[in-house]
Amino acid sequence: MKARAELYRELPSVDELLRSADVAEFSGQEGQAAVADACRAVLARLRTQIAAGYLDAEKLKVELSKLREVVQEELERALGYSLRTVINATGVILHTNLGRAPIAAAALQHIRETAGTYSNLEYDLDSGERGKRDVHVERLFRKLLSLSTGEGARASISENVSTIVVNNNAAAVLLALNTLAEGGEVVVSRGELVEIGGSFRIPDVMGKSGAILREVGTTNRTRIADFENAINERTRLLLRVHRSNFEMSGFTEQSSLREMVALARKHNLPLVEDLGSGALFDLSSVGIQNEPGVVDSLRAGVDVVTYSGDKLLGGPQAGLISGREDLVKKMRGNSLFRALRVDKLIYAALEATLLAYIKRDYDVVPTLRMMRAPKAEIARRAGAIMTKIKSAGGGARPTQLHAELLDGESLLGGGSAPSSTLPTTLIALTCYSLTANELATRLRASDPPVIARVDDGRVLLDLRTVFPEQDEVLSREIVRAAAVQKIS
Repeated sequence: MKARAELYRELPSVDELLRSADVAEFSGQEGQAAVADACRAVLARLRTQIAAGYLDAEKLKVELSKLREVVQEELERALGYSLRTVINATGVILHTNLGRAPIAAAALQHIRETAGTYSNLEYDLDSGERGKRDVHVERLFRKLLSLSTGEGARASISENVSTIVVNNNAAAVLLALNTLAEGGEVVVSRGELVEIGGSFRIPDVMGKSGAILREVGTTNRTRIADFENAINERTRLLLRVHRSNFEMSGFTEQSSLREMVALARKHNLPLVEDLGSGALFDLSSVGIQNEPGVVDSLRAGVDVVTYSGDKLLGGPQAGLISGREDLVKKMRGNSLFRALRVDKLIYAALEATLLAYIKRDYDVVPTLRMMRAPKAEIARRAGAIMTKIKSAGGGARPTQLHAELLDGESLLGGGSAPSSTLPTTLIALTCYSLTANELATRLRASDPPVIARVDDGRVLLDLRTVFPEQDEVLSREIVRAAAVQKIS
């Protein structure tokens, strides 16, 4: 048996490996520096394995015979993208960890058309002078936020409502508070001092804005009198925060929006509402009740509404601020706005998404299409996948995968309508040679990765959040993950 020192001598140097016929071809494809790094990594692993006693002379000989393939795999790993497409089979439409709202095809096309070359992002084509990037979406927001059915009244009201875009809703809240309340007090209910995912806490954002928190009421009950009693000469605005990712029930009380608006008017104070999700779509049409929309708040008299672009709106990540034109103008003039503003990619995606709303072509927006998908259609697709899995079976191996269809519920997710669900049909998988967690792990390791739910010893797949064009791939990866030969 060879000593470790002798085994080390069997290893080629990095230069020798680079010059070998097996590896030299990679340098022309990926560049010598990248190939050299891959060779170093591969050889370092072999040295570690020798040092640990995992490789003897015979095993090392086998490993050295595979150097070309191993270096190629290392190159692919090192030079491949970390951000990857996954199949979201969880049924959570706005899955924060999976990127929230998928971008509409029209938005992707508009990005390609405008971002791959020069554009009129801040150039007025009529005057030939510098323009403002806001104009590309401002006209669309004005149409969508028209608050009255009468044509004359609609124009009058919408002209007084302006919208600006920053990089996310936390930034929108920060900008609004800094502009309107820096150095002064902001009155907010103690029951609305929420924390959203990623440690976004209203008190922390308020502190960064330079505003002073004045919390009123109790965790479960806050009356309008609590707000009124807290107002003093230092008060700059009233803040209302939508509890978008949790609900309170039982012995609770919350000041109504009408009461808040009346109090703000009485004391000549702005009322700012952080809606979070910010729907511009009638959610009641898909069975989701009591989730406030942007238009609802503005119609009720809220002065400024902040909301997200990549939640119920179904667009790119953005923070949107809509409200009284004079207040929004102040925010646009705040130097912080420039630090928080978005780029041409976001404007292109947002413009295309808003145009779909203007045309009422809701099914081109993936988030809306998923919400609107009927249970019967999901069940039909689930049945078709079951058939494909069965047709991939056969052979002599005993049955090891059982699949069945179950009634279930999809979630909006993303901190939106926490108690609202949509009826769906689930594919429930049980693999007799694997635990549910092991099967889920194999699905995550597939290409593309499949993200599923595990519940009660079964892997659950909800096609509401799977694009129809992914059904064939999903069927294939289920078969591979479970090593299926036959299905019961």
